[in-house]
Amino acid sequence: MKDKLRNRQWYPYAVAACIAVALYVALTHLSTILGGIRTFLGYFNAIFLGAILAYIMNPLASLYYRLLFKKSGNAKIGWPVSIALTVLTLLLFLGFLLGTLIPQLADSVMMLMSNMDGYLASLQKLTVKLGVADTLKLEELIGSSADLMNKLTELLMKNVNSILDASAVAGKSLIKWFVALILSVYLLASKESLKRGTLRLLRTLLPQKRMDALVMFVSRCDKILVRYIVFTLLDALIVGVANAIFMACLGMQYVGLVSLAVAVTNLIPTFGPVIGAVIGGFILLLVNPIHALIFLLFTMVLQFLDGYVIKPKLFGNSLGVSGLLILAAIIVCGNMFGIVGILFAIPLAAILDFVFQEELLPALEKRTKEKEQS
Repeated sequence: MKDKLRNRQWYPYAVAACIAVALYVALTHLSTILGGIRTFLGYFNAIFLGAILAYIMNPLASLYYRLLFKKSGNAKIGWPVSIALTVLTLLLFLGFLLGTLIPQLADSVMMLMSNMDGYLASLQKLTVKLGVADTLKLEELIGSSADLMNKLTELLMKNVNSILDASAVAGKSLIKWFVALILSVYLLASKESLKRGTLRLLRTLLPQKRMDALVMFVSRCDKILVRYIVFTLLDALIVGVANAIFMACLGMQYVGLVSLAVAVTNLIPTFGPVIGAVIGGFILLLVNPIHALIFLLFTMVLQFLDGYVIKPKLFGNSLGVSGLLILAAIIVCGNMFGIVGILFAIPLAAILDFVFQEELLPALEKRTKEKEQS
């Protein structure tokens, strides 16, 4: 019956018309459809986060297993212990960061508030020198630190509901991350069984040749992504430690806070070091302008060494991608996925580059040769 229906002259036109109508309805209600998709995927946020955490933690767990348990070959005990050591390392690292960040951040805020009158006076003098004092009228807006605090207090009182809502959202996010961490532990513990189940499913769905090609492709992508994540984190750690040693040797303040900002922003390709330099320079400017200038000069030298010495030594040629493709990937991924897209733009560009160079281009060349021969 179906074959007879497909042989009718009007059948392809009817199918095309149905597709056109469905496409028109989808485009006219695109925001509603995307909102529904986001809502549906939102139910699985914790699972997605758990999978991402498990993927990031897997190299460290594998390293612990190779160092401590590979010779014994006792995977039943070795792998769970390696996972536990990985989680413990992660929690200790987070504790160290919070223990360093919170006291220095509180100290910098207190210093900012105590010196606010001096900062405001300097700012007003600067506006007079630049000839924009009458235009900005800072004296009417913020005459002193007390006036500024009163305005901030008034603003906070007017937005109490928004602050409470933001606090509730932050609390939910913390719970979601905690659940994701627990899920990541379960995913890591079940890694081998998940692998076997996935391969078994692929064997039932695909011919052996296609399955082998897919496994090779996924394996290549996995190597690129893991190498990028591991060495990007290592690079950020090296830059942060080097910055901390330099600041400590010169007796600068807020070593932990500034170095943490430099290390975290160094994870962002291309624009990250600039953001880190601005944040660190602003923090030091409130304390000692000379230190801020020295910090900015050192950051330029450090980023030069990072770009031309450290990164090439870490990454080698495994992520050799043209600068134009990287910049395009950063812009597109940043617009589509925000900061997460920017972080993973380079490995995505590397994957697209090898797919084009080693898969698509040879296939097109082979097809062209076959046509010429025929």
